[in-house]
Amino acid sequence: MDLKNNSTNGINRGNGYSVSGTPDFLYFTKKERKWYNLSETKIILASSSPRRKELIQRLGLPVEVVQNTVDETVDQNLAPHEVVLTLAKRKMIAAWEKIGAKKDCIIISGDTIVVQNGDILGKPCDADDAFRMLKRLQGERHTVYSGVASMHAETGKKIIDYRAVKVTMKPLSDRQIQRYIATGEPMDKAGAYGIQGLGASLIEKIEGDYFAVVGLPLALVRDMLSALGVEVL
Repeated sequence: MDLKNNSTNGINRGNGYSVSGTPDFLYFTKKERKWYNLSETKIILASSSPRRKELIQRLGLPVEVVQNTVDETVDQNLAPHEVVLTLAKRKMIAAWEKIGAKKDCIIISGDTIVVQNGDILGKPCDADDAFRMLKRLQGERHTVYSGVASMHAETGKKIIDYRAVKVTMKPLSDRQIQRYIATGEPMDKAGAYGIQGLGASLIEKIEGDYFAVVGLPLALVRDMLSALGVEVL
């Protein structure tokens, strides 16, 4: 299957999303819509994140996790939303290459980054790095970008989109930061905090989709599934 056959540029959000300069971001038009039997559809989650698995299971569809390792280096000139779209798409295609054109399977992948003053804060490499990130974020507002890529494995039709959420963290003392790091929660999370855990106590305000901050905007995923022929509700 040629994954680039249906490439297009300049698509509006009503039919999907396309990033300028990346013509292989595809979309699925409503005219091509075919409704699939909900009970026969399986979600292939291209992520090892237990948080994304827990979230997508809330949609009530069977979920199978396909773990894959992809190169996460990107062009440093990409805007934050282009970074998450690029990486989500890369993970999705890697999963498709593993499972092939399976019938009644929708591949979902995601990528989340934390951005403050133009700098991307990834997962901390150690406790000192986590302290540096949290010290920087405390008392300040930052933006969380969550990209989602979805694909019908059999037809190759796909949609890629993202959500951006403004998050304000409370002012924290060095002692509070150190105690939070000691729990171990920050070590596998972008920006060194988990809003779905104890990290929720660090957050003062959210402007946008809470689930995007956790790692998978469920309302967006539901809309993608609908466009691919699977109605959750």
